[in-house]
Amino acid sequence: MSLSKNNFHFGIEAEYLLVDSGTYAPLWYRDLNFSKLNQILEQIPLDGIQSLEGLEIEPPHRKVMPYVVEGYHVPDSEFRMIDILPKGVEIRTPVTDSIQDCLSQFRKLYDRLQYALEISGYRAVSLSHHPIYSKFTGQQNKRRYDFWLWAMEVMTTYGPDINVSLPAELNQRLDVADLEAKINYYGPAMTALSVGSPFLNGDLWKIRGEFGKSFRTYRRSVIAPPIEIHPDEGFRLEFKVFEMSWRMEDYHNYFLLFLALLLDEGLAGRASAQTRIYDLGAVARFGLSAPEVYERASELLERAPDVLNRWGFDPTSLVSFQKRLQTRITSADEMIEIYQREKSLTPVLRHLARLE
Repeated sequence: MSLSKNNFHFGIEAEYLLVDSGTYAPLWYRDLNFSKLNQILEQIPLDGIQSLEGLEIEPPHRKVMPYVVEGYHVPDSEFRMIDILPKGVEIRTPVTDSIQDCLSQFRKLYDRLQYALEISGYRAVSLSHHPIYSKFTGQQNKRRYDFWLWAMEVMTTYGPDINVSLPAELNQRLDVADLEAKINYYGPAMTALSVGSPFLNGDLWKIRGEFGKSFRTYRRSVIAPPIEIHPDEGFRLEFKVFEMSWRMEDYHNYFLLFLALLLDEGLAGRASAQTRIYDLGAVARFGLSAPEVYERASELLERAPDVLNRWGFDPTSLVSFQKRLQTRITSADEMIEIYQREKSLTPVLRHLARLE
């Protein structure tokens, strides 16, 4: 007997690259200022936005908001965070009881963010790696060495975190080691359905004579965890394998695929972390044409409707991912086509500065 879907909770954290609203020139920490961006975010109205309970203040921010400036934190001599070198901004939806409510909140927050940014000369862009800059070096200060490396690495990457909390009964049965092995096997195929960062240093990313599909995944695959589990936050599961999208339907599908992965006990594939890293390297280069990706994505998509229906979730929107898998045309391929046709990054960034 299935549990009520109302015992699930959902949230999205989505990081955005900023561009100049007039020229669409990509901006970075050299062009941005934390205080100015934070002031913009603090003034965005929150009427109609659900309770922000569960969201925390991240110093040097001064108030709880569904928006934060993302970047490299700068501490004082006591290691209190007093500034941020901005890479962009992030939307954090409130915790909701349904995917539909989460997406509705996300839409409102996105529209208000774009309006507020444009008044100040910016636009937010859904691109998972900075198209011009690829290297950042910052002071270690008192950071642990591995945390320091990670903080520098993510200064050029942008991504969505898909958050799901399961009903208590399911949490009690959750085998974390088995879930991680399951993600190691199916996660690269899920990434392949979302690849969308084919630029490096102002041009298309080329590797071994071919255009790559995701420089973000190429950079992150070795050190980035595919999931973070938060037992102290209602056992929140933070899924990190997907890339940014300008389509609302993609975010809906991200939730559905993650739920299918969590709920389908018949998915038999398991792999090691080393295998996942190897497979993600191929996905970064070849997208849905990477070895074994088609078979794994097909298995997940074919089984998903049955398990989602049993738990009360509507799987209809996954049709678009099934079409994507059949054609092998990813978001990255669409960006590559625009760039090659227009001979410029500007039309691509303009295309990505919207949410369909």
